[in-house]
Parts: sequence; structure tokens; C-alpha cells
Amino acid sequence: MSGPGAPRPLASDADRERLVALLREHYAVGLFGLDELDRRVGVVLSAQYLDEAAAAWPAAGWIPTNERFRDPSTSTVMRVWVDPSDQSRHYVPEPEP
Repeated sequence: MSGPGAPRPLASDADRERLVALLREHYAVGLFGLDELDRRVGVVLSAQYLDEAAAAWPAAGWIPTNERFRDPSTSTVMRVWVDPSDQSRHYVPEPEP
């Protein structure tokens, strides 16, 4: 894992294709619905960096809330997800409209 100040790895077309294929497999086995597949594929396809593409993966079981905010350091709109197992909150970038 890279430390603070380290360059962020860029997402290649091959990375994006691999991640979209994985998302389709997850959809096929019922881990999420078509709307969520579309949202996650949009995140992967618009990602410039690998860490942005990773935002397509809220953990299985996390529940999206209606809460959103703009991250003051990046200006990215974030959506709040809750893990029902421990009520922890997680912040996942929303895809650009």
C-alpha cells in the first residue's frame, strides 16, 4: 500500500475491463440489482485512479443511506453507507452525473 505523498496508481483500460467483468459476475449471482450494477460500472469506467475504481465496492451487506456530502479536500460528492453488523459508517464517492 502506498503511503502519504506516494503517487496514486492509474487505472488502465485492462484494470477497468477486469473490474467490470467482476461486477457482472457479482450481479449474476444476486449480490446487487441492475441499478446498483449500473452505478458501480459507472464508477469503474470513470475512474482515473485505481483507488477511485475501488469505490465501486461497498462491502456486501452495506446499506446505502440518503446522506451525501462534498468532501472538502477533493470536492468529490460522497455517499454514506452503513454496515448493519456494527453500525459503522463508510463514505463512498458518488459517480459524476
